[in-house]
Amino acid sequence: MMPLGQQLARRKPIVFQRQHREGEELARNLGTFQLMMFGVGATIGTGIFFVLSEAIPLAGPAVIISFLLAALAAGLSALCYAEMASAIPVSGSSYSFSYHALGEGAAVLVGGCVLLEYGVAVSAVAVGWSGYFNELLGHLFGWQLPPELSHSFVPGDDGVATGGIVNLPAIVLVIMCMLLLIRGASESATINAIMVLIKLGVLTMFIVIGFSAFQADHFDNFVGQAAGISGAAGVIFFSFIGLDAVATASEEVKNPQKAIPRALLGALAIVTGFYVLVCIAGLAAQPVAWFGTPEAGEAGLAKIMELVTGMPIWATILSAGAVISVFSVTLVTLYGQTRILFSISRDGMVSKKFLQVSPKYGTPVFNTVVVSILVALVAGFVPSDYLWDSVSFGTLVAFSVVALSLMVLRRRNPELERPFKVPFYPVVPILTIVVCVYVLTSLRPITWVICVSWLALVFVFYLLYGRRHATLSHYVSEEEISEPIHPEDER
Repeated sequence: MMPLGQQLARRKPIVFQRQHREGEELARNLGTFQLMMFGVGATIGTGIFFVLSEAIPLAGPAVIISFLLAALAAGLSALCYAEMASAIPVSGSSYSFSYHALGEGAAVLVGGCVLLEYGVAVSAVAVGWSGYFNELLGHLFGWQLPPELSHSFVPGDDGVATGGIVNLPAIVLVIMCMLLLIRGASESATINAIMVLIKLGVLTMFIVIGFSAFQADHFDNFVGQAAGISGAAGVIFFSFIGLDAVATASEEVKNPQKAIPRALLGALAIVTGFYVLVCIAGLAAQPVAWFGTPEAGEAGLAKIMELVTGMPIWATILSAGAVISVFSVTLVTLYGQTRILFSISRDGMVSKKFLQVSPKYGTPVFNTVVVSILVALVAGFVPSDYLWDSVSFGTLVAFSVVALSLMVLRRRNPELERPFKVPFYPVVPILTIVVCVYVLTSLRPITWVICVSWLALVFVFYLLYGRRHATLSHYVSEEEISEPIHPEDER
């Protein structure tokens, strides 16, 4: 066997296949608009609907700067993703990019980060959805699920007992998304697009009503908690996972080299605009201190609507919009998780069972079922308090690695076709890395302990399984390691 050092350093050649691999390829049937809605769907609904209560107590009114800082890092990263995805349009996103540019060792660690990122994100979002679902039940029917069925038995990070046994709505949500994803990516994308348009309408309603109750004194001492700006940005940043989710869909897009850059930049513009406006509207309507209360921690935006209008109907509408909105976040994020695992399986790092595509649905059914069950268990039994920062860690690492991979490939593979190129190179990728590292340093020490421990387990698994089964260890022709063909090769 090749020495470990050489194996960790070897890079996957950039080779595009010339023939179909039946049973191991995903159908290309997504367009630019559907892809853009994937990005918006996976992003809006997390940072807005229930992270304000986490971020505003840290930074106060300056949380607006936190949102802009997170958006800046995401925007720089989006440009890097756009170039990489246009050059290497495969489903593995940051994992695949790092394998081609930095080598197997980096790919293993990045793969571990994004698997953690997506898996934990789905669980965290599902837990948040449960709160809005219960709020909606209360508005519509006057009753809610008891704490035993809507909360985990594990106390939150404040140590207070929840009185719960299992978060049943969170589990049900993941299972519903699983069934939809098994049915097909195109169907999932269409339903997601409808849900995204509904959520944007609901948030527009919130913005209008929030500004109608504008209180300028809520923004007094704007930078009084400036020390918390980077920490709040770290909490918020996890929601920009939606941009990475766009890149994971590359293999199922009709014209990825043009569609992905357009979808990434379009989604970023929509997301940033709504994030900032909703944040300002929320602060305009309620003082900073309110966001640190238990009332704000569960279905916070709906509570604001009710407090401002004095009419429960508006809170009911927003709760319904949130239920739909967060459903779409869960759907797209779960989708991204399965596609990352699909690519890792193609490279032999995990069982080839995760690579199998159903001839009936054109989706990786086994992959989707296994991932969904694991994620549902986490959502049902782990409070969201323990999940948010872990998602930010994985997202920040992925964004940094994509920027680094871009610079490496520019140097090593200058001949590679790049329909989209990052402007102001190399300033943009360097700034991307600097901003992401800055936000990473603001995460809590416990987050670093959890994430580094997870990566250590991933590396041990690689030593025991992935190292011996990696496709690069035994391939006999370039066709075995080639990426899915370009759309122009299918004509």
